[in-house]
Order: sequence, then C-alpha cells, then structure tokens
Amino acid sequence: MHQDKKLVMSTTSLDASRLESLLESAQLLNSSLDLDSLLGHLLRTVMGRLLVGRGFIAVEDEGTMRLAQVRGLKGLKSGDVFDEDAVRGAGIHFIYTIGEAERGAGLLGVSRPPAGSIAPEEEASLRALLGLAASSIANAQAHTETRRINHELDEKVQELRALLDLVRGLNSTLEPDEVARLLVLTLTGRWAVGKHALSVRKVGHPTVSRQKGIALPPIEEIQELIAELPDAVLVADLPEGDFKESLLAQQAQLIFPLRSSVSTSGLLVFGSRMGKLPYTEADLEFGEGLVAQAGVALENSWYVRETLERKKIEQELELAATIQEGLFPERLPAIKGYELFARNRAARWCGGDYYDVLPVESVADGGEKSFLLCVADVSGKGLPASLLMSNMQATLRALLGRVPTLVELAARTNELLHATTPSNKFVTAILLEITPATGEARYVNAGHGDCLLLRGARGEAERLESTGLPLGMMPSDMLEMIGKGYEEKRLQLGAGDLLALYSDGVTEAYDEAENEWGDERLLECMRPIADAPAEAIVEKVFEEIDRFAGDAPQHDDITLLVIKRMT
Repeated sequence: MHQDKKLVMSTTSLDASRLESLLESAQLLNSSLDLDSLLGHLLRTVMGRLLVGRGFIAVEDEGTMRLAQVRGLKGLKSGDVFDEDAVRGAGIHFIYTIGEAERGAGLLGVSRPPAGSIAPEEEASLRALLGLAASSIANAQAHTETRRINHELDEKVQELRALLDLVRGLNSTLEPDEVARLLVLTLTGRWAVGKHALSVRKVGHPTVSRQKGIALPPIEEIQELIAELPDAVLVADLPEGDFKESLLAQQAQLIFPLRSSVSTSGLLVFGSRMGKLPYTEADLEFGEGLVAQAGVALENSWYVRETLERKKIEQELELAATIQEGLFPERLPAIKGYELFARNRAARWCGGDYYDVLPVESVADGGEKSFLLCVADVSGKGLPASLLMSNMQATLRALLGRVPTLVELAARTNELLHATTPSNKFVTAILLEITPATGEARYVNAGHGDCLLLRGARGEAERLESTGLPLGMMPSDMLEMIGKGYEEKRLQLGAGDLLALYSDGVTEAYDEAENEWGDERLLECMRPIADAPAEAIVEKVFEEIDRFAGDAPQHDDITLLVIKRMT
C-alpha cells in the first residue's frame, strides 16, 4: 500500500508525454515472463532515455546479488557477483533500487548522461518505471522458478519411468546376462555414453561381463578396492594407483560398485558423456538406484539358477538312491533253522554301506549248500561311495562260486577293486560263509570292525576280529609280499547263538556332545533281547542308537545284519 502510494505520487508529477511513455514501457514489461528479455528491455529503455553508454542490472540469485545485464562495462559480465566498487570503477555513477526494499527486486546502474546529471523530472520518471518493473521482475522470477521446479519434476518423472521400465524388464528375466544388458542399455541411453564396462561375479557362477571401449581387470584382483568404494564415485576421486591410472587412460569417468551379497562383487564403469556434459549429483543418485535394483535382480537370477540346479541334483540323487536301493536284496533268503534280518540307513541320499546274503554254488560237486553273508563299508559317503559300493556288489556276485575259498574270493575282489577305483578309496568288508545244516562258518574280515557273536546258551560275547587289510587298498601280490595277505577263521553257530554283522556307523554313532555309542552299548542293548526275533533285535538297536544320538545328525551310514540259529 505504501509502495503504491509513492508510485502514484511519482506519476502525478510526470507530464503527459512521460506518462504515456511509462505506460508503454509497463505494457512491454508485463508482456514477457522471460526474465532475461524483461531485464534487457528495461536496461535498453533506461539507457536510451538517458542517452548513456554504460549500464547494468543486478538481481538476487540464490541469496547472492549477481549481474544479470551488462552494457559497456569493461571487465564485467553477466553472472558476476555484484560489487559496487567494481561497477563504479567501470564507469557507473548512478545506482537505483528496483522497487522499494533495501535492494528491492534488484539494482539498476547507469553512467553519467551527456548533460552531466539526471534532471529531477527524468529521475521521477525513472523511479516510476523501476517501481513498475519490480512487480514484473518478481512475476518473471516466479515463472522462472516454476519452470525450474517443473523441469526437475519432469526429470524425476522420467527417472521413475526409466526405473519402473528397468524393474519390469528385470522381473521378466532370470538370466544374469540379460539383467546386465538391460542395466547398461538403460544408463548408456539416458546419458548418451559411448564407452562402458560391466563385470560382476558370484562365487560358484560364471562372471557376467559387458565391455565396450573400457577393459576391466579380473574382479578378484580388485575385490578389496570394490569393498571400500562408495555407492557411486567419479574416477577422478579414486585413490591414486594403477587402477585409477588405467581407467583415466581409457577415459572412464564414473564408477558404480555392485555389492548385493558377501559372495557377489562387481563394477559398472562409464566413459564421458556426449558433448562433454558432466555427471551431476542427480545422475549419481539415479544411477545408484538402478544399480541397486539390478544387484537384487542378479542375486535373484543366481538364486533361481542355484535352486534349479539343487532341484536337478536332488532329482538325480533320488534316482541314484532308488537305483542303489535296488542293489540291496529285496528279501533275504529263508534258511531252515535260522532267522535273518538286515537294515540299512544311509547318512545322505546315497550311502556306501552294503549287505547281502547269497547262496553259494559249490565248485566241488557234492558239497553241502552254503550261504555267503556280507556286510561292507566303502570309505567316504554320498554318491561317490555309492558308486564304489555298486562296484563291490557286482564284483562279489561275479566271483562268487567261481573261487574255491573265502581267502581267494577276498584276494580276487581286492585285486579288481584296486584296479578300478582311485587310490584313496577302499572297502572294509566281512565275508562269512555258513553251512546251515551243521552251523559251521568261516569268515574273512577285511579291515572291517569287530563284529559280534553272542552265545545264547552261555551269554558270552565273541568278537570277529580283522584278518586282513581293506579291499582295494593295494594289490594282492604286495599284500603277500609284506605279510598282510587275507586269512580265514572258523566258528561254530549253536542253537540260540546270535551273530551280528554291522558297519562302523552302528558303534560310531554320536550324541550332541560327540560321545560315541560304542561296542559296549551295543552289547548291553542286544544281550537282554537275544531271545527276541531277529527283526525285533535289529529294530531295537536302531531305536537305541536314535535315542542316544538325540538331535545330533547321522554322520555315517548304518547297516546291521543279524542271523540267529534256532535249532
């Protein structure tokens, strides 16, 4: 209100011609919202009226008064910070406020007119014009700020659209190479970049790489450096060293590290932009967001691959376990006067234990019918052990009945296994041949654990100790040379006697405190139930092992075969 009153007072002192000129200037000032055009018109109008050759206009720019229009001032240009001494030194004699505040909407300065001074009526006209210009400048500045904000909002909208498009693309693919392609394509297209390089690796997967004009060293060589980088960094700000020098030599300018997990590490590098435009803070922020999304997509694609691979392996292991299960006898033979039962439980999908009961076709005619009982334990666990176990089974069945003694059977089996298996693999086994009619038995214990014979009548326990080294460990002739050939021992099964053949998974079962179940606990478990059926005895042993182990995982295959003579 005060400003309007003063403006009215100044205009009332103007003659008709000056008032008409003022109104025309006001119309021209209000006809444009472009600040530069408006200020240029204002300065030309004032300098034309006063017939001066030097002038300037300064306006507020982010809290600092800066020159916006400059005419005839040597050494000064638009954009310079306003310095009164500098402008007066360049020939400015009169400085007026545009508006009524201390600095108003800005400042206008002119040199001395030809008359040497500005007449009072001309100064009144000038102040009236500056008063009118103040509101026009304020409107133009508001318009400029609105355009700036709208431009920034438009950029944000474009960034969000680009981000959404990338996310849609990333969610539509499960291929790490395609994720990398989409990320690089999005950013190089947005920033108009010609050179780029991406390299990222996850342990257990092939390295994903896309390079054009920039070569990166192997990621493992710069992994420590990657771990220390911020989410976005200019190459010029990297620590001094060979890596920085190499990138600068290739005109690389911007780096984004990829660190989506402890086992994932990589780099995305960009060269210069077209037109040599600099990378702004907004560019770095936008790039960080896209790289973070791509990192998650890469992890997801690798996880899906790992899941599919695990599923494939599980299916193959299930098939292998089914095949291996078929290697065990579907049912044990019925032997008159005896009870037989066996059970195997692998520690993993597939196991390395093996048991069998096979009728023996005597090489000598007229021999009494006998059966071979076998429990074997392959070194190691899982699929490799199960493959060797199948080899053991095939070898044993191929030789059975074709060799006259257990010693020769063990020696020939040893020879064949040694020739067809790795040097660090071997098989412990107990081979026991029994003649049911008489109860006579003979056995070879090839490095196997001490199996148990429980005498029913007297309750005494006997151990079937080792009589040779494990099968497949070394050639048979070498065994003979060092005096470690296989030996055969004999025993007699009487009525009520119980023979337990088992793998070391039985006695070496552990509880959560890593205490071993042991031979004594096995004996204490079997003695009270020696009169029970063979199946009940086997199931009871497994039950007691599980009770002892508690929540401790089964670390080894468990196999138990029990034979009882009833009469």
